[in-house]
Amino acid sequence: MEFHLAFSASYFTAFAMGLFSSLHCIGMCGSIIGTLTLSLKPDIRNNKKTLFGYVLNYNLGRVFSYTLAGFLLGSIEAILTLPLGLEHGHRILQLLSAIIMVSAGLYIAGWFPRFAYIEKVGAGLWKQLEPYGRKLIPVKTRLHAFFFGMIWGWLPCGLVYAALALSVTTGDILRSSLTMLAFGLGTLPSVMGVGIMTDILTKLSKMHRFKQIIGMLLVLVALIAVFPEFYPLQLQHF
Repeated sequence: MEFHLAFSASYFTAFAMGLFSSLHCIGMCGSIIGTLTLSLKPDIRNNKKTLFGYVLNYNLGRVFSYTLAGFLLGSIEAILTLPLGLEHGHRILQLLSAIIMVSAGLYIAGWFPRFAYIEKVGAGLWKQLEPYGRKLIPVKTRLHAFFFGMIWGWLPCGLVYAALALSVTTGDILRSSLTMLAFGLGTLPSVMGVGIMTDILTKLSKMHRFKQIIGMLLVLVALIAVFPEFYPLQLQHF
């Protein structure tokens, strides 16, 4: 079975992006989980095991939407590269992807606040979807929590767009989808553990040096994505 270097690099990079975006995720998705939790009946909120099931289903729905977005972008990758030819078009997409991811890293580090403007790209779609999410409040079942997560997974987010920029360079629909799945899984530790990790992450978010380190790590994985030959785990076969 062939183990393609670019494929493994996109997995690693997307998952790392999800992990490195923890501070940002807590700010956006953490508040949404708070809304979800407060909408539940008291007997559900007070039972940690039952509450965990609702939070898990919300996150599964959110990750599903990320994966779906990767599928949709992967399906039009050929169209995007067609005018310049497959090889040149793909390389240009790689470079654009790296620029977006580097910008995201600089944004996290606090050196490029204007990167937040990229979130306007999905504002129109979000305006159409957001009312459906509100209709699911209060969340009554785990299935409702899943659908709630599916809708809120389309919340405009610059770091999600950076991951999508990476996914579109992977070469086909399956890899694009799985790259976004890897990104979503990378965000789970912080979002799933919001109740446990909030104090820790709040303290870390106030540490300017820590945010700079995280931002530079994201810049590093962006360079790995655009230059996969430097990927440290250069496995050719599996």
